Amino acid sequence: MNLDIRFDFQRRDRIGLFEAIWGADKTIDQLKRVCEEVLEKKELVFITRLNKEKANHLLHIYEDAIFYEEANCFMIGENVYKFSTTKKVAIISGGSSDLSVTLEAKLALEIYGISCQSFIDVGVAGLHRLLSEIEEINKYDVLIVCAGMEGALATVIGGLLSQPIIAVPVSVGYGVSKNGNTALNSMLSSCAPGIAVMNIDNGYGAAMAALRIIKRIS
Repeated sequence: MNLDIRFDFQRRDRIGLFEAIWGADKTIDQLKRVCEEVLEKKELVFITRLNKEKANHLLHIYEDAIFYEEANCFMIGENVYKFSTTKKVAIISGGSSDLSVTLEAKLALEIYGISCQSFIDVGVAGLHRLLSEIEEINKYDVLIVCAGMEGALATVIGGLLSQPIIAVPVSVGYGVSKNGNTALNSMLSSCAPGIAVMNIDNGYGAAMAALRIIKRIS
């Protein structure tokens, strides 16, 4: 059964952010149809959570497309509606296993012209690694913190720095980590006040939250 896909072309006018396409649960045919619809309007195609098999199908159709395999993101075209701002975002991760989530966030921010920097593998198991970077991290205006296991990194940073913090639990960890649920509950239970928490692995959502903040403080 073919279901109509209704791309939200008015979203940019309402909230200043264009619609991304969720690739994980769409068929190749559905993805082709929505790509054609978006390209006809001369808008950027940005697909998240796309696996390599689907990406290869689309790459054979659209010669100017780019697949960011480590981020599981696919793009055709360019976003001409970039933010005009000097505000910067730091994307901080507990370990290299969080890389796909941090790259998803970084790519989504860069599409809007936001200056951002990744600080990888500074988790609390080796606290000296974070402390050696804390002065540099403090130069950024919004902080996205990605962590799996027990998810304590967001709380530690929230107790050290005053910037808006967007925490992203990552589905990394053994047994009772439960595919990110332990990190999610830990971040939601944080004793560091004012931390905003996204859903598990939602790097794109964290980037959009950062953009909403930047839009208001710029």
